[in-house]
Amino acid sequence: MTTFHFELVAPEKLLFTGEVNSVVLAGTEGEMTVLAHQAPSMTTLKPGIVTITDAAGSVQKLFVRGGFADISPTGLNILAETAIPLADLNASVIDAQIQHAQEDLKDAQVAETRRLASEKLAQLQELKAALGH
Repeated sequence: MTTFHFELVAPEKLLFTGEVNSVVLAGTEGEMTVLAHQAPSMTTLKPGIVTITDAAGSVQKLFVRGGFADISPTGLNILAETAIPLADLNASVIDAQIQHAQEDLKDAQVAETRRLASEKLAQLQELKAALGH
């Protein structure tokens, strides 16, 4: 199988760079698989799982929230708002974080505090949904 160069970058760090066989991503228009020599396009990303199959055939999965993917005939670049390897996630920890976020939202007295608590709760719920829990 022909490989292509792929980079996944989040604000805090470069999470992946290397040659891959394929990348499956959750675009706002639907899930898509990117392969070598893909027609150029750009898409925004919705919260979901990015599945990377590297040149050796190993699979790595990451939860990505927001951002965009730039597809060219020579490669793929994803600039993500947030990206977390699934191996780093724990369902019980996420459930506890959701419970705390719900309490923070309930206790919020100021509009800005409510907005921030609501945003955090939505992000955690998206993460839990993407994991299928």
